[in-house]
Amino acid sequence: MSNQPLIQHSIEIAAPPAAVWAIVSDLRRMGEWSPQCVRMTVLGREVGVGTRTINLNRDGWKRWPTSSRVVVFEPEQTLAFRVPINRTVWTYELEPSASGTVLTESRRAPSGVSRLSNIAVGAALGGTEAFEASLSDGIRRTLERIKAEAEAS
Repeated sequence: MSNQPLIQHSIEIAAPPAAVWAIVSDLRRMGEWSPQCVRMTVLGREVGVGTRTINLNRDGWKRWPTSSRVVVFEPEQTLAFRVPINRTVWTYELEPSASGTVLTESRRAPSGVSRLSNIAVGAALGGTEAFEASLSDGIRRTLERIKAEAEAS
């Protein structure tokens, strides 16, 4: 199976965009939300376009490092970071709604996923179809965790 160019889910959150943005833009806390991310270490103090991160990811007992760079940072609207090793872009988009905020998380592969990443996924993570299904489930779970945090605040 070839890689999906877009994996995306949205959730309605009963909190204003500013509250949701405060959670989403704090990349140091990504490990609290994402079931795949163990830790995201921000290199530098403030997050903005160009900020680099070192990440530790997991799938069960398996662990692997990646890095990323913030490519879009529009407060209370859009945060996106690119993972160079696999050429994917992860995006959080916030849209005001009548009851608060619609938060959308996506994983895009605008120029396809790198061959190296596909080989690693095939050899260690159950293949593309299984891995991307886990990414889709992980996005849903991440959104649910962010919703719970935002609505509890």
